[in-house]
Amino acid sequence: MFSSLRKLFASEPDPREARRPLWDAVVATARAPHWYAEGQVPDTLDGRFDMISLVMALVLHRIDADPGQGIAGVQLTELFVNDMDGQMRQIGFGDMVVGKQVGRMMSALGGRLGAYRAADGSDELRAALIRNLWRGNAPDEAGLAHVMAEVAALRAALAAMPVSDLVTAGRLPGAAT
Repeated sequence: MFSSLRKLFASEPDPREARRPLWDAVVATARAPHWYAEGQVPDTLDGRFDMISLVMALVLHRIDADPGQGIAGVQLTELFVNDMDGQMRQIGFGDMVVGKQVGRMMSALGGRLGAYRAADGSDELRAALIRNLWRGNAPDEAGLAHVMAEVAALRAALAAMPVSDLVTAGRLPGAAT
């Protein structure tokens, strides 16, 4: 019984918090103005979620390249869930709605993890970006070209960074802000 109480009241730090700087970097990268200005991604709640999901997918793909860092990917995903939950509650969603919405968000992230494995510059990536960032309504060619180029730049910069550095750095390399 004592060990149960100690666990309940323990002040041990949450191990996920070690990934907080990386999560903050994912959000900051996704909120960079160029995505919304030059890239023409809608600057709406949905558009912001879509951009966070895109950057998150690229980061998780990189983390997956090092099986020894798998827990970092799990922790980062848990921070994503907690933040999305908190954001919805702050907007005013109730308990009954939040759980369903978080489930939908996780499903969307899962789908994007697969879709964004498509090669840079490919028709598959182009289609995935149009479907997910612009809800099927392609922006003009300049906006799409900007996003495609920035995705490729971010992916290349992530590939050049050791995964161990990525999960501890608290910043993302490369993409223009």
